[in-house]
Amino acid sequence: MPITTFKASAHLQEGVVVKVRSRNFEFTIDEPRSLGGTDTGPNPVEALLGSLGACQAIVARVYAKKFDIQLDDFWVELEGDLDLDGFFKRSDVRPGYSDIRYTFHIKTESPKERVEQFIEFLEQTCPVGDTIANTVKLQLSGIVIES
Repeated sequence: MPITTFKASAHLQEGVVVKVRSRNFEFTIDEPRSLGGTDTGPNPVEALLGSLGACQAIVARVYAKKFDIQLDDFWVELEGDLDLDGFFKRSDVRPGYSDIRYTFHIKTESPKERVEQFIEFLEQTCPVGDTIANTVKLQLSGIVIES
């Protein structure tokens, strides 16, 4: 299958509110009041956690039948550790997450061994998890200055 390119745009609004568009969808990214925002949406690092959990859940739904897993319910709890001193340049720690932890909750009658194989596959297959866990070529492709 050929490479598929996904696209999004992020347009800064008033304060630190950002309107993100992808295809025909728009959503708001903001910071909590404690970080200078208006708390009208998740912040970027919370959205990243949500994207990881959503990706894992979608992979679970798409591949459950292949593993003969009956998914009666599936949800993911995620949390990550981020040292804000890195973002605010108060120290030399990295500005991104140092650790992300997640817990899968699966309601199923399927045998434990099959569920464990399914989860191993899920973790190897989730594109967002792969993107976070492995180095990605991140590059600025241009700067457009408008007047």
